[in-house]
Amino acid sequence: MTGLNLPRVKLCQLPTDLDLASNLSKKLGDVNIYFKRDDNTGLAIGGNKGRKLEFLLADALKKEADVIITTGSIQSNHTRMTCAACRKLGLDVILMLKGKKPAQFQGNLLLEKLMNADMRFFDVSSYNEIGIEADKLMDELRAKGKNPYFIPVGGSIGLGACGYVDCALELFSQADSQNLRIDYIVNAVGSGGTSAGLEVGVRLAKRDAKVVGISVDSEKSVFKQDISRIAQDSISLLGADLEILPDEIIVFDEYIGESGYGKPSRQGVEAIKFTAETEGIILDPVYSGKAMAGLIDLVKKGFFEKGSNIIFIHTGGTPALFDMLVENSD
Repeated sequence: MTGLNLPRVKLCQLPTDLDLASNLSKKLGDVNIYFKRDDNTGLAIGGNKGRKLEFLLADALKKEADVIITTGSIQSNHTRMTCAACRKLGLDVILMLKGKKPAQFQGNLLLEKLMNADMRFFDVSSYNEIGIEADKLMDELRAKGKNPYFIPVGGSIGLGACGYVDCALELFSQADSQNLRIDYIVNAVGSGGTSAGLEVGVRLAKRDAKVVGISVDSEKSVFKQDISRIAQDSISLLGADLEILPDEIIVFDEYIGESGYGKPSRQGVEAIKFTAETEGIILDPVYSGKAMAGLIDLVKKGFFEKGSNIIFIHTGGTPALFDMLVENSD
C-alpha cells in the first residue's frame, strides 16, 4: 500500500482521483488546473487528515493505547476525522476543542456529537494552554489504568506528515500514468503538516515541482519555520538524506482574510462560488476556499508560467460550510 517503511493502518479510500478541472482552467486561461481529490478519502465525509491518521494511529496501536486525545478548533476537520478513526478502530477518544462551547452544534461539531465524542471546550488564546491541560488529563487517565496517546493539533508532526509524503508519491505515480508533468502543487497551510509531507515527497521522487502553500492562519515567516521543522522530523523517521530549509519553502499569507483563521473571507467565498459554478466541486470556507482564492489571484498576477500544470490539493473540510450563514438575496 505504501513505499514508506513505517507502520500504517488502513483508514482511507486510496488512491484519490487526480482530475483535470477543464472549465476552471479555461476560465482562468494560460494554466492547467488539476484537483487531487483528498476530500474523498472517506472516513466521516473525508479530508486530508485521514492520511496522517493512518500513520499516527498505527503508532498508537503499536504502543497499545486505549484512548486518543487530540485538539483543534471548534470546527476542526482533524478532530472530526480522528473521532471517526477511533470509532473504526474501537478506541476511546477525547477532543479538546479551542473555543467557547456553542449553543448549537453544527458542521463538524454535529458529526462529532453523532459519533458520541467526549468533547471538552477550552476558551483560551493558544494551543499551548490546551497542551498543559492535556498533560494533566493524561496523568489522570494513567492513574486510572488507561494508556492515553496524544495527537497534536492537525496531526502536524513528522509522523503525521508522512501521510503526505506518501500522497506526493501517489500523485507522481498518477501523473506519470497520464504523461502529465507537474509544475506546481498548491495547498492550504493551517498547521504545516500537509505542506511538509509534500515537500519531502517531491524531493524523494526527485521531481522539480514546486509546493506552494496558502496560509489560512499565520504569517509566512512562521509557517516556513514550522514546515521545515516538521519536514526534517519526517526525513529523520524515513532515514532519508535530505535537508529542507525555511528559505526553500513557498508560502503566501495574503489570503487569510479580514477576520483571520476559521472565519470566511470575501475572496474565499468568491472562490468557493466560482469553483462550484464552473466545476461542481465544493470547497470549504476555512481551508480550501482560501487556498483557491490564492491560486486564482496568483494566476491573475502571473506567478505561474503560461502552460503550467498546477495540482490543487483539495483537503476537504466540507462540514464547515454548514456552520456558515448566507443571506437570501432573492
